[in-house]
Amino acid sequence: MSLKPFKSIGIGVAYSPNLKANLFEAARLAIFFQAKLFLIHVGDPSEEKTNMLRVILKSFEKDKLDYEVVFKTGDPVNVILSTTEEKKIDLLILGAVQREKILKYYVGSIARKITRKAKCSILLLINPSVERIPCKHIVVNGLKDPKTEQTITSAFYVASHLNSDKITIVEEIEQEEIHVKVNDDKSLRRATIAKERIKLRENSRVKEIITHIPKEFTKNKTIKLQPIFGKRGYSIGHYAQISRADLLIMNGPSKMTFWDRLFPHDIEHILTELPTDVLILQ
Repeated sequence: MSLKPFKSIGIGVAYSPNLKANLFEAARLAIFFQAKLFLIHVGDPSEEKTNMLRVILKSFEKDKLDYEVVFKTGDPVNVILSTTEEKKIDLLILGAVQREKILKYYVGSIARKITRKAKCSILLLINPSVERIPCKHIVVNGLKDPKTEQTITSAFYVASHLNSDKITIVEEIEQEEIHVKVNDDKSLRRATIAKERIKLRENSRVKEIITHIPKEFTKNKTIKLQPIFGKRGYSIGHYAQISRADLLIMNGPSKMTFWDRLFPHDIEHILTELPTDVLILQ
């Protein structure tokens, strides 16, 4: 499985109260991954704006942060999407929005459109911080899908660069796979046995994937396999929340259609209420 390293990182720059925290998060990630950072501002260029960014990022000069400011006018979604393609950005960072005054987060309309259409990986930040908050625990989806092996491999790559010491691979299993209707003790036992067989099968599949990951990425990592029966997207999001994960990593969605709006799949459930920072890999 070929790994897609993050050689270039982009972030949409809006002059908001979170500007400094967002830039600090982006700059740290660029340094961790030894990537070039692109600051994308929707609007006309000005010396004042450029100087403000330079002052904020001054503390990263010692780390030899390589960055470029991109000014472009137009529709925010189109500007950011076109810039990610022009600059060949591998990872795009977007800030999520807090829902009113309660501690729940959702993706704003611009970020949601970009997430659906972007050809690069997306990192959604719900609580950017000027001071670094260590990323200790990463949860990654392990569902049976052609993209999953790449996603799990990339999760270990990310963990190694962020010095994360724990990775939980969550295998979401639809209840329909049990094929047993529970209506008495006997059928309950059959359902329990069926669940255990499915768990063993899923764990075996994921363990096989892990054997293909370079040892440098798995070294000194605590790895947990967690099969969960439930609705895809909702189940892993809930698990990431109750386990206090610092980062949730998901497969990128395939090209979305009108029907995906009516019948949301796993990514749509995650976007509705972000349980933690979310990395969607393409």
